[in-house]
Amino acid sequence: MPDETPQATPAAAPRPTRRPRYSGKNPRKFHEKYKELNPGRYAGDVAKVVASGKTPAGQHRPVLVEEILGVLAPKPGEVSVDCTLGFGGHAQRILRAIAPGGRLFGLDVDPIEQPRTETRLRAAGFGPDVFQVRHMNFAGLPKLLAQENLAAGVDVVLADLGVSSMQIDNPERGFTYKTDGPLDLRLNPLRSPSAADLVAKLDAAKLATLFRDNSDEPRADDLAAAIVSARKAQPVTRTAQLADIIRSAFSGGHRSSARELADDTVRRIFQALRIAVNDEFGALDNLLRVLPACLKSGGRVAILTFHSGEDRRVKQAFQLGRDSGHYAAIAEEIIRPSAEERRDNPRSSSAKLRWAIRA
Repeated sequence: MPDETPQATPAAAPRPTRRPRYSGKNPRKFHEKYKELNPGRYAGDVAKVVASGKTPAGQHRPVLVEEILGVLAPKPGEVSVDCTLGFGGHAQRILRAIAPGGRLFGLDVDPIEQPRTETRLRAAGFGPDVFQVRHMNFAGLPKLLAQENLAAGVDVVLADLGVSSMQIDNPERGFTYKTDGPLDLRLNPLRSPSAADLVAKLDAAKLATLFRDNSDEPRADDLAAAIVSARKAQPVTRTAQLADIIRSAFSGGHRSSARELADDTVRRIFQALRIAVNDEFGALDNLLRVLPACLKSGGRVAILTFHSGEDRRVKQAFQLGRDSGHYAAIAEEIIRPSAEERRDNPRSSSAKLRWAIRA
């Protein structure tokens, strides 16, 4: 009698997913760059992007790496803190330098990028015994050291301020005016307010003060008035919308010089809003205040800044620390990227590096 037991049907093989559709020969939008967003599969294509002097979508190229390693001089067995983990480029080099026996704590407030970076560094062989991640602002560094029984401080501290390329390039994060997206600008999108919230609720005087204090904007009053006037007709919730309002405040917009001036102003306004949304100056001031107590005797700190407001604070804090005896030595001159690095990675152009050594 033939066997009438039903036979299991083999599972169908998963159908390959199609690449994102885009117009033209090459993808232009962030989410269309499927090769750059999948470097494990398309390593050769990503290498070509890097060789052309561009930053692959979803990645970040660390700035002044050799210079930072030179001033921090991490050694085997030392304890280090990367206050701004980001993509993990600096952290990976420090981890190699402090092996064997060293430990590095990576801090970051971004709940989206931080797990991705931890996954990459774990895959590179850095386990929890040498590399630990904390979702926290670097202003809370003393609390971390107390929790880890490091009351005497650590050997190395690095803070790479500003925004990573992964955040800038993704239009959904709202950090760039070059591509339309939600007017967000939060490093931690789980916290309020967003930039759209600030633009909606602050009056013209407060907006102007914000623009002056955070980006030295010379036309702060006019631009604040233009934004307040525009939001009466329609809520300002998109990056392109805010950029258009700012550009419209300039006359002669058809001339290239006027357009460049307008774009520089847009960049400053976005910077000012980002700093306010994330309380970047407040967090930096707190870090600079507690830094000497967080370093061992002879401990080294390096801080990488990207605009004058940050650099002024770091310079003044280091000078005050030296004068009060907390620091034995500080950078007398800022360290800038070489011409070669600026050419290979244009986003490094505004970087300034300062360092200090604990007395």
